[in-house]
Amino acid sequence: MVFSSSSPAPDAEAVQEILLKLRRKQGTWVDWAQGCQTLQKARLTPQQIFEETGIEPIHQNQILVAAQVYQSILKVGLTEAAQAHFTERGSDALYELRVLSQADRASTAELILHHGLDSEEVRELVKPIKEYSYRKENPPGFGDGPGDAIAFHFWQLARQKDDLQDRSRLIAQGLRFAESAAARQQIEKLLTDFSVVKSRPAPLLPLYRLETESELPRIIPIVGQMPLTVDDLKAVPVAVSEEPFGLISFAGTGAWIAVPGWQVIFRAEDPVGLLTQAHQLPNYPAEGANEPVLVVVDRADRSWSDDSYFVTAEADHLTWAWSPSPLETPILGKVILILRPKRILDESYNQQPWQIDE
Repeated sequence: MVFSSSSPAPDAEAVQEILLKLRRKQGTWVDWAQGCQTLQKARLTPQQIFEETGIEPIHQNQILVAAQVYQSILKVGLTEAAQAHFTERGSDALYELRVLSQADRASTAELILHHGLDSEEVRELVKPIKEYSYRKENPPGFGDGPGDAIAFHFWQLARQKDDLQDRSRLIAQGLRFAESAAARQQIEKLLTDFSVVKSRPAPLLPLYRLETESELPRIIPIVGQMPLTVDDLKAVPVAVSEEPFGLISFAGTGAWIAVPGWQVIFRAEDPVGLLTQAHQLPNYPAEGANEPVLVVVDRADRSWSDDSYFVTAEADHLTWAWSPSPLETPILGKVILILRPKRILDESYNQQPWQIDE
């Protein structure tokens, strides 16, 4: 089955037929994903599909993404056993492979089947496989496959443990996944080498929060320097600020945002702002993880240090990174400040012309 975004939207009769099949759960999960995609082309919302079929929106999204992963690994090639397995089940595990490259997805799918991994185990193991793919060269003794990538991950963790029970458990995990004989030998050395290599903990994120009204400057557009014409005045776009940071945008090129003049901002040579959600940042504290934040990055500062976070790229997409050793991917800028929105306990307070303390 091939998913295509160019196929025409179905007519009303076809929609009802698809809804009936989904309601009865006919076919495989791949068929369900195809059906959900077709219904979306017919302008049915995920909520409407849920009400008609009982397939929850979160599950719809999962099987749609998993189906894309499934199609990509079919292009690379799977064993007959793996293809038969994932055609019938395993959409939740395939969903976790979405962040991997096409080649890594296929080899990891084979590994999932070989070790009988569930989706929670896959979720934990995908990250070390992804990080392993960033390396320019494989670590001594470890090969290219996802099994050796996971084995290297547990080898690193085991070397950091001085508790023999924890160390033994991690060594066993490494030996479980090691695909090459050389990787097994590297891990087995830890059975007689009890030296401990402590890892450096990730640094705390440079978090700030706006606290006072003086830290919330307002941005206004500049017409220019006198003398000016009426046309000059009319040419200035209307600047409407957007919460929670007072972002100014307009029907032109560019946008501005007001940031308090702290020293860290003044010292930056080429600062730029990126808007994101807090939970998308690494090592972010649980408190306030669902709030929007403004990340200020100095694009001129591209020198790696182990006490800072940086902006780098994964497949042309920006991402945040920290590493105790020099990054394998190009550094695009240093994170110098993460701005949290001001807490407003009484939103009507700022609208009062004056306040008198009792």
